Amino acid sequence: MSREITENTVMFKVQAEENKAREILLEVYDALKEKGYNPINQLVGYLLSGDPAYITNHNNARSLIRKLERDELLEELVKKYLAAG
Repeated sequence: MSREITENTVMFKVQAEENKAREILLEVYDALKEKGYNPINQLVGYLLSGDPAYITNHNNARSLIRKLERDELLEELVKKYLAAG
């Protein structure tokens, strides 16, 4: 039994979560752009209000963005912004 547990050990990887947030933001950005919206304005509106109506349903973008908490998205954006500076 312990062998089975050992074989199925799950590793926590922070980088995987960061990549997930980035991928979701990029997909949502592209979907908003395809529909003719200003993606930055729409994302800011969503992040400030929490209202998913700011995000289009096109390409399942609204469902994607709701997979992550807004504070997780903001944390990633701030980290990347400060790292680029």
